[in-house]
Amino acid sequence: MSVLGRSESTCRNYGQHVAAMALHFGKIPTELDIEQVQEYLFMLQERSKTPSQTYFKHCVYGLRFLLKSEGLPYEYLHLPSIKHDKKLPTVLSKEEVWRLLTSCQLLKHKILIGLLYGCGLRCMEVRSVRLQDLNFDREQLKVVQGKGKKDRYVPLSKHLICGLKTYIEAEKPKVYLFNGQPQGRAGGDFDSRYSQRGVQWAVKQACKAAGIKKDVCVHTLRHTFATHLLEDGLDIISLKNLLGHEQIETLNKKGYFRLKKEGS
Repeated sequence: MSVLGRSESTCRNYGQHVAAMALHFGKIPTELDIEQVQEYLFMLQERSKTPSQTYFKHCVYGLRFLLKSEGLPYEYLHLPSIKHDKKLPTVLSKEEVWRLLTSCQLLKHKILIGLLYGCGLRCMEVRSVRLQDLNFDREQLKVVQGKGKKDRYVPLSKHLICGLKTYIEAEKPKVYLFNGQPQGRAGGDFDSRYSQRGVQWAVKQACKAAGIKKDVCVHTLRHTFATHLLEDGLDIISLKNLLGHEQIETLNKKGYFRLKKEGS
């Protein structure tokens, strides 16, 4: 999976699901009977608490990769097809984004949310921003090895640059813009990234403080960034490049075209 360019989280998720199934039966999944596979998947589907059934889906994806790695067709285990829900992404209004930013109690969280929205970053991308990736003279941020192992540049607004300078002066980060917990012994250097859970918590807390009732997650700010640019007249090719997508069709799959058409 690593050689084929899959992300660390994908390798971990697929590996954990295949391992859990192997431990459950005491056999490698490709040695199981079709009935055993179907019963196990049904058990996961019934146990899943979320409407998206993420756990069930990741198990199927992990099994698909296992079959692919062994040169076997998906039909070998009679794996079900996964239907993708055609739902429009949640998008905040510009007024809601302003309320979100002004409701942040910590400057760190305000700048974090400012980058997620102002640059359309993914969670992993904002966690990975280093001081050396910021170019205030050219008003750019270099996103290093984003999804798909691609680099890209995104613009920084003057307002965001002003906030970044204030934050850096106050917090004095050394490597990553947003520090995590000290590594090693107590008092160690802050040289680790802010955790994924920390980013998620910051966004949830800001939404709560701002009184926003929509179902907002970290990725909502990226959807909002894209939708607002489309509404302001940005062309599709430029938006695709800013988001770091390979193909324009990806924007359609995520519902951006429908959002613009429906005026959400």
